Amino acid sequence: MRIHPKLICCFLPVVFLCGCKKSGSTQETSTTKPAASTNAAPATTTPTASTPAAAPGSADTGASAETSARMAAADWALKQDEIKRDPNGQWAIQATASSTYNDAQGAADWSANQATGAPNVDKYGDNGAAWTSKTPDGGIEWLDLKYPKPVYATEVRVRESCGSGAVIKIEVYDEQGGSHAVWQGNDPTTELNYLMVKFPKTTFKTARVKITLATNVVPGWNEIDAVQLVGADQ
Repeated sequence: MRIHPKLICCFLPVVFLCGCKKSGSTQETSTTKPAASTNAAPATTTPTASTPAAAPGSADTGASAETSARMAAADWALKQDEIKRDPNGQWAIQATASSTYNDAQGAADWSANQATGAPNVDKYGDNGAAWTSKTPDGGIEWLDLKYPKPVYATEVRVRESCGSGAVIKIEVYDEQGGSHAVWQGNDPTTELNYLMVKFPKTTFKTARVKITLATNVVPGWNEIDAVQLVGADQ
């Protein structure tokens, strides 16, 4: 029996500590991801271009704020494009998870495989094109991803698209299957954004990344759109 998603959309993105709730409709399943969008809203962690401050009460205040917002959006779009086209970056081709919403398998909405390929969620909120766990606040969940080419890794970029801020650990695996934690801590991600974790180049090649979340940290569903592994052959 198919379980209907929970009612109500995501809480407003400005309420950073709130997670996502399931929408009332099931989205169309796609076997392949469309190209990544660059229309995401500017993230709070993204530097914004500065503009001269308008005098209090000046008619230019509104125009200055609009200009600043546009510049910030443009900067974010450029950053998205830079990440997508990074010659040392690669997107996952296979994924498994501790659980999936509705026990989704294969290319079904919210399945682990929705976290493979380039990002394709362009708005913060609940979206079947991202992976999420079976229950919203159950505690520890994980997403395990495999990549096409083993590399000496230097960075992992986790694209969070709903209930951002719940990641607590990132591991990479050597070619013998041994796990190596490259980051563990408090995830500062808010809205539609990347958790970008840089670390010293690994002494081994890796083609596998594991993301661990504490889903009770941010109430509601915590969704991951894509995960990029960055590294080189030598």
